[in-house]
Amino acid sequence: MHTNISAGIVALDAQAVRASIDLVARVTERDLARPTPCVDWTLHGLLRHMIAQHHGFAAAAAGDGDLANWMLRPLGADPAAAYRAAAGTVLGAFAADGVVEREFPLPELRLGQLFPGRQAISFHLVDYVVHAWDVAVTLGAPVELDPALLDAALRVARAVPGGGFRLEPGAAFGPAVEWSPGAGGPGGSRLDQIVALLGRSPGWRPDRP
Repeated sequence: MHTNISAGIVALDAQAVRASIDLVARVTERDLARPTPCVDWTLHGLLRHMIAQHHGFAAAAAGDGDLANWMLRPLGADPAAAYRAAAGTVLGAFAADGVVEREFPLPELRLGQLFPGRQAISFHLVDYVVHAWDVAVTLGAPVELDPALLDAALRVARAVPGGGFRLEPGAAFGPAVEWSPGAGGPGGSRLDQIVALLGRSPGWRPDRP
């Protein structure tokens, strides 16, 4: 039972990552200057962050806790190709045998602490459900996510602590915002609830923050 659940989290994470790959494939050079739901980032900055996180989590899956793995990288001439390559790196790392039984160093989250593999992958999963939504609403594109993936992401989102730390510079998520069914964007009400719990307004649009 535990093995099946653990294998499931890897498969669900892969769904979120592949959804993000499909969305990033739609990005044009003109889109890179668009604002995103992440207040401090244009789409260019968001993609650099997403690529860095993939590399960081891939390294963590191998037990490498060097903070340099999480550094921002240039997008280069083909941002979609750069993103696809980074996503492939983390998908390969998470597909390794026994990955959920490993301990992951996540220095961006807490320097010196190790996290159980299944928990670390759940962090990545919810991050890329939210980032898939970020890219989708930035582009005005639909996003289709499996109900089982949304259920898993909602459980993780509900477990993320609130409090003043969400207002600190560099916080992974902002304070939760009010949410009501039917208020938001692409993907349906469960996705709206997830992004609201993690500090995004479900009704956000590039011309209507």
